[in-house]
Amino acid sequence: MPYDPRMTAPMRAELTQVGFRELRTTDEVDAAVSEARGPVLLVVNSICGCAAGIARPGIVMSLSHPLAPAERMTVFAGQDVEATLRARSYFGGNPPSSPQVAILEDGKLRFLLQRHEIEGRTSAEVAARLRAAYDGLSSARESAG
Repeated sequence: MPYDPRMTAPMRAELTQVGFRELRTTDEVDAAVSEARGPVLLVVNSICGCAAGIARPGIVMSLSHPLAPAERMTVFAGQDVEATLRARSYFGGNPPSSPQVAILEDGKLRFLLQRHEIEGRTSAEVAARLRAAYDGLSSARESAG
């Protein structure tokens, strides 16, 4: 059963206030991923404590990096159920977790941060992992070009 939208509204706002677009249907997920130009930061948001105290603050901190993806999208696990399933279908068969932070490029998974890599860390450590991933994307493009 989905969470009460009044309860999750502030959790959603933590990401939408910094430029994340909410995707609530499977069609929205597919369109957003296929139409994206460049890397996409796709967050499976969650009501859990590690999302609130670690993941979302870390994600927001990481956005100050000059190579952070301009395309930012989010689905909410436990509420946007079908959209979340579709978003996870782009995660290369990795097991679902909440939260999850993925970077996709041309519809392909380039980076995935799972809940077990978030729990027990600080938001600054999550931000550092994401910044390193942004740097890695840039290095991969430079090597290919």
